[in-house]
Amino acid sequence: MGFWGYYVFTVINTLLMVIAYKGNARSDCDFFSGSWVIDDSYPLYNASAACSFIEREFSCQKNGRPDFLYTKYRWKPSACDLQRFSGVNFLERFRNKSIMFVGDSLSRNQWQSLTCMLHSSMPTAKYTIAREGDVSTFSFTDYGIKVMLDRNVYLVDVVREKIGRVLKLDSIEAGKLWKGIDMLIFNTWHWWNRRGPAQPWDYIKVGNEIRKDMDRILAFKEALTTWGSWVESNIDPTKTLVFFQGISPSHYNGTQWNEPRAKSCVRQQQPVSGSIFPGGIPLAVDVLKSILRNITKPVKFLDITLLSLLRKDGHPSIYGLGRPTRMDCSHWCLTGVPDTWNEILYNMIL
Repeated sequence: MGFWGYYVFTVINTLLMVIAYKGNARSDCDFFSGSWVIDDSYPLYNASAACSFIEREFSCQKNGRPDFLYTKYRWKPSACDLQRFSGVNFLERFRNKSIMFVGDSLSRNQWQSLTCMLHSSMPTAKYTIAREGDVSTFSFTDYGIKVMLDRNVYLVDVVREKIGRVLKLDSIEAGKLWKGIDMLIFNTWHWWNRRGPAQPWDYIKVGNEIRKDMDRILAFKEALTTWGSWVESNIDPTKTLVFFQGISPSHYNGTQWNEPRAKSCVRQQQPVSGSIFPGGIPLAVDVLKSILRNITKPVKFLDITLLSLLRKDGHPSIYGLGRPTRMDCSHWCLTGVPDTWNEILYNMIL
């Protein structure tokens, strides 16, 4: 396609997007206040049929989950509508660009959702999947797009030293992997309260001080402060879009949604009704917001906590890594809630 042909294509595509956008999602709309509504046009894709690469822990229907209602919910902001996700438009927008999710398994959950949403919209487009170290790359070769995942559960560094594994709250050497990426979506929280054998460090280092442990919220805040400094020093806003995924909640205590007999998310088949979660918002959200307010570089907050708190029905429960001994009320089924995270991400990009 010559210059003028490409120019005409771009103008027409932009006009079509403006027409589609008018009266739907708006830049001044709060995408994160609203409620879940039934929409028979959902889900956005058939994970079992279209995306064989989705990992077992998120493949609830393949693992025998018998109910399907959880796939039929659409997030409806109070003051507007989200524009429906267009995988074709997304692929065109990010042609020859790179996208990287950085974080824990909730980032992997969202990464797998986005790759499936894109692949199912263009199923004939060629793709490859590769992994090198902690970085997994899903490449849409026909578009020159790389959608990557860097598994980094704390964002700051964990290094092995003579005394053992040290969580360094003021060190972020892993950031060298994030430079030159066109869009970054960060996340951390899931691992900060892990203790015992599940805790992947032995000591915490803050400056020159080494501690056996400390208040985990304060440690979380220190790490986010280090990450914020990295953003300030390394991000060129004219070249890189930066998002923070927010805090993805778990559902292990029914008293939080006024069902004291429910000990977990198992057998939950409907969201919490309305726009308020009875158990309130986790403290970690306030900590994260306080850090983001102090960063001068533009970081867009993908504030998925409330809408995810309402979805007590969206977890794998026993239909994740294996029944009946494994109970997962932290991650999310695909299709499911992470698709909405990506729909909102798409609207924020627009």
